[in-house]
Amino acid sequence: MTAQTDTSGSVTTVYQVSGMSCGHCEGAVSGEISEIAGVTSVKAVASTGEVTVVSAAPLDEEAVRAAVDEAGFELAGTA
Repeated sequence: MTAQTDTSGSVTTVYQVSGMSCGHCEGAVSGEISEIAGVTSVKAVASTGEVTVVSAAPLDEEAVRAAVDEAGFELAGTA
């Protein structure tokens, strides 16, 4: 998993999500991932398929996969 810890102790992870094509898609994915405990920020970009997640601690990839599935998309892995 590609994750970086910054000086404040936050962990930033970039995930690759397939199937996003518009702002609505970005919002759906961001909304589901933001409900995971510990997530402080989510930025989804449909044009690249990248979803950048900032969290208090490393996230369980299965929890992220379940959130992305709930939004109707597929987690392809980490960027």
